[in-house]
Amino acid sequence: MTIDLFHRVSGECSRQVTLCYSTSFSSAIRLLHKDLRQPVFNIYGFVRFADEIVDTFHQHDKQDLLEQFQKETFDAIERGISLNPILNSFQKTVNQFRIDHDLIRAFFNSMESDLTQNHYDRQGYDEYIYGSAEVVGLMCLFVFCEGNKDLYESLKGPAKALGAAFQKVNFLRDMRADFFDLSRMYFPGCDFHNFTESDKQRIQEDIEKDFEIAYKGILKLPLKARFGVYVAYKYYGSLFRKIKQIEPQRILQQRVRIPNYHKAYIVLRASVKNGLRLIE
Repeated sequence: MTIDLFHRVSGECSRQVTLCYSTSFSSAIRLLHKDLRQPVFNIYGFVRFADEIVDTFHQHDKQDLLEQFQKETFDAIERGISLNPILNSFQKTVNQFRIDHDLIRAFFNSMESDLTQNHYDRQGYDEYIYGSAEVVGLMCLFVFCEGNKDLYESLKGPAKALGAAFQKVNFLRDMRADFFDLSRMYFPGCDFHNFTESDKQRIQEDIEKDFEIAYKGILKLPLKARFGVYVAYKYYGSLFRKIKQIEPQRILQQRVRIPNYHKAYIVLRASVKNGLRLIE
């Protein structure tokens, strides 16, 4: 017998975590080349578990759990094995694609700030966005580039912008839940009880700049990654356009969603454009 079965089971756990927590990301990942799917599932499973610690483990010592999870993460990477299947699959991806450990440290720094901070100034906000979202885009970029360091360096900016755009759209969509359930307001200078059209417009302009930078990078991704990332970009772009049409007070009262039939349409339309070689 070999250890391959254990690694396959670990990878399946990460895939199931992704399927259960995000149907949208799962759909996009399945559109990547088969060589890239499992590594990205492994990254998402890891990120999702850390996020769960700070967002939902309210009856437990979150600080202790997060510190333990961080220690076990780097232990797994150093040993090349873990009995925690999520960490085992993550370490396998980190070691295979030589993902920069500083990205993982920055991610944990942002997760830790969720335990201690409720409001952010501009510097703190930028640091949080980097650690919680931009580094995830960079981890995935390591996978997409498959060891091509020059390509990675040329696409770092767009990868960070795409991760930032996704996170900021999530913040707008989830503003009510973040405030009432977690007592958080991420956007600097904004007051939940007086969230104005001017506040919303300023945030939207920031997101639009991120999307613009990200799109230019998507066009330069390797073919094995381009279509799946493009679909994720189009999904979040559709969600963002819907949010833009809603008045500030409605954002504070409801969570904006994209119906499943519209998600299917996004994939279909992207497939047609891809088939006609219009995504280039």
